[in-house]
Amino acid sequence: MVQNNRNSSNLPLFTVGFIQFDVKLGETARNLAEVRNGLTALAMQSPGLAVLPELWAAGFDYPRMAEHAGRREEMLDALREEAERYEIYIAGSLPEIIIEAGRSLIFNTLYFVGPEGVLGKIRKQQLFAPMEEDLFFTAGRNPQPVATELGILAGVVCYDLRFPDLIRSQAAKGGRLLVVSAQWPTARLAHWRTLLKARAIENQIFVIGCNRCGISDDTEFGGHSMIVAPDGLVLAEAGGEPGQAKEMVDPALLSQCRKLFTAVASAPYRFPDRDKIVPLPVLKKIVENYRGLTRRVVFTNGCFDILHRGHVTYLEEARRLGDCLIVGLNSDASVRALKGEERPLNDEESRARVLAALGCVDHVVLFEEETPLGLISELSPDILVKGGDWPVEKIVGAEEVMAAGGEVLNIPVVENFSTTSLIDRIRRGGDG
Repeated sequence: MVQNNRNSSNLPLFTVGFIQFDVKLGETARNLAEVRNGLTALAMQSPGLAVLPELWAAGFDYPRMAEHAGRREEMLDALREEAERYEIYIAGSLPEIIIEAGRSLIFNTLYFVGPEGVLGKIRKQQLFAPMEEDLFFTAGRNPQPVATELGILAGVVCYDLRFPDLIRSQAAKGGRLLVVSAQWPTARLAHWRTLLKARAIENQIFVIGCNRCGISDDTEFGGHSMIVAPDGLVLAEAGGEPGQAKEMVDPALLSQCRKLFTAVASAPYRFPDRDKIVPLPVLKKIVENYRGLTRRVVFTNGCFDILHRGHVTYLEEARRLGDCLIVGLNSDASVRALKGEERPLNDEESRARVLAALGCVDHVVLFEEETPLGLISELSPDILVKGGDWPVEKIVGAEEVMAAGGEVLNIPVVENFSTTSLIDRIRRGGDG
């Protein structure tokens, strides 16, 4: 049997394949039948992996997306039955709905399903605004590769393919094969083919990209699903019509590609964190450049005298609201004016340096005034953020930001964590 054929990588030879078809909008039964027919045509043997297009069950049927998300378990169970029938794994994206803080959130989620059920999932990280994905879906966080008997599998959904860091991070955690589930248009078909090969070469991994074909509204989808080797060689490629293909994969080829050098192993820390601390004139030019890239600039401010869990949780959440986070930091004189002569405990240079070392912080800028109104007026951020204990109407700069078309938000604070209470505890000798 194939599964007993071992090689130097200590993983079996296995078959990978894709099922490319025209995903009919909202027609779940018909789309599921296409998957079943495709699996029959592939006639895959264990061990193996079959990849499906993005949102394979119902497509981008926005008006009924919540309904389709509610049928997720039904669709996953159908895939499990097929995986059990052929003793293989199947991967493809489906809408996933969860309730968080009283809100219904829908994700575009890539599922990895085997005979025993769901092995893992990776949510789409980058939502494609031109198709209004950002209006109906929530972006995923923290993509992690999935461990299977075929090795560790990485995964992205469609537009994610354009963001190499999403794949590199998974390859660095052992991902040996990248699954791409997509609805990629014919208009950018050359990009699809190039990026699949580039992701294979730069990470020295196998890539299986399954794309949809057909037309929805005025958009034609390109097909050309591909299986690519770690050296960039295209092992199989479909055309623009429905179809399927499979190819035997030898994990030893990956080891051979990495024997001379391993590009994915190199991860130097190149940029000094202290360079994040910039004066306002320099920062204004940086923000101007961001605007040219249409990056959404998030601004918050504070004294950050003794950095604690509440601070870093708040800053991390603030960073997630946009594409970069600027922290306005009260100078020593500003802190004394606000909190008295005994503060700050840490000087401005030390506080700025610690903030700059946080991965979620992009820039730190000092200000001398008691409030950051001057900074906010000069920078005009897209999003102004403060802690949840600040009502929006009382946030300094809120009026100016909203007048310029920006947003003002507050983030719930971590309870029982504050610099003042921490200082009081230290003065009491650390007792509760």
